[in-house]
Amino acid sequence: MAHHHHGNHPTDRQAGHHHHDPTDIDWSEMAPHLEAQAELFTPLYEHALAWLAKRQTEPGLIVDAGSGPGVVACLLADTFPGARVVAVDASEPLLERARAHAERLGVADRFSILAGELPGVLDDLEYPADLVWAGRSLHHLGDQRAALAAFAARLTHGGTLALQEGGLSARFLPRDLGFGRPGLQARIDVLEEERFAAMRADLPGSVAETEDWPALLTAAGLRPSGTRTFLLDLPAPTTDRARAYIADYLTRTRDGLADRLDADDRATLDRLLDPDDKASVHHRPDVFLLAAQTVYTAVRTK
Repeated sequence: MAHHHHGNHPTDRQAGHHHHDPTDIDWSEMAPHLEAQAELFTPLYEHALAWLAKRQTEPGLIVDAGSGPGVVACLLADTFPGARVVAVDASEPLLERARAHAERLGVADRFSILAGELPGVLDDLEYPADLVWAGRSLHHLGDQRAALAAFAARLTHGGTLALQEGGLSARFLPRDLGFGRPGLQARIDVLEEERFAAMRADLPGSVAETEDWPALLTAAGLRPSGTRTFLLDLPAPTTDRARAYIADYLTRTRDGLADRLDADDRATLDRLLDPDDKASVHHRPDVFLLAAQTVYTAVRTK
């Protein structure tokens, strides 16, 4: 899921991820970081896919549209053991990691990759899909309405599109840290929303849309069939893996929003990231990770 025009990134702002100029990213270098993030969120994905499986007859072909390093694509293969899975992404280095991940998990015999830009690359599929999973890739496409229509066109009659968009911004710090101004994460959220809007506006062919996903799915010729939000809840004192994720997120926040954060908040972030400071996220006992992400499903009926 590379940010070539659109990002097809396995992560997004709801999970605390940032959007970059697509020309300045070395995806081979970023791949381990992206994979680690997706693996941290695996419990959330497992709950979402278990919910999906209860509402879905066994699919023959599943497409992960914007697969990144393939963590979720392999979970789809595990959830639906009779299905073939195609991981689709613009980044070949990430797709190679997806293929290797499938080999390690023993699902490579029914796992393949397809490189190219969404949504047009889906025209290269040999067969229509019974299930298309679009995990936070849609909002990196300029014309989301047209992209949904393209996704819908690649479904079989009775096939399902599962769209993961929206949810809530992740939380991992108490409102009052004991230093700095209370409410740091709420202020970061405001800046991230502004940056997200700018990212969307700068996409090729960008079209502003009301983010009523069931309405947009209906406009694509699909029948909405369900909506559910899934939690990742790693309470304090949280895991070392979660601490590493949080430190990485805050580092990217400090670097990416440096010119827009006020001096007090920059100083607070510096302290939170100082491994020698007992009040940093590396040591403080009250760090947690709570994220909420929403999945919308819709069926092709004609």
